[in-house]
Amino acid sequence: MVGAIVHQLTRNLKDTQIMESGFAPYFVDHTVGVYPNAASGALFSTGMMAVKGDPMADLAEDLAAEQKARVTYDNILRLSDDPDVNDVIKFLREREIVHFQRFGEAVQLLREKLNQKNVYSMNPAIDL
Repeated sequence: MVGAIVHQLTRNLKDTQIMESGFAPYFVDHTVGVYPNAASGALFSTGMMAVKGDPMADLAEDLAAEQKARVTYDNILRLSDDPDVNDVIKFLREREIVHFQRFGEAVQLLREKLNQKNVYSMNPAIDL
């Protein structure tokens, strides 16, 4: 969705707007195509997804990812004055909050099962 917003905001840029906005380096490489990378320039990679195969560790990572996304949307809202963009970003931000709540509920359910065999202390596919 964010990629679609970027495309809509950049597809009709004039050459002077590209130069004045600081968008030129991106434009040289990608024109106005959506190329997923962070505002810092870090490119998206599957290495950004952390999975350990341990339910508690993975849920903690999921919780952190939802909060990081929410903070990113908060920052976009601080900088954006476009009502159409803001409406979409607010929707995405609300979605991150709901996901965080659901992952929190999953952590609580997992805590209730920690003493059961093969839930946390060992992986039955690996440990015998």
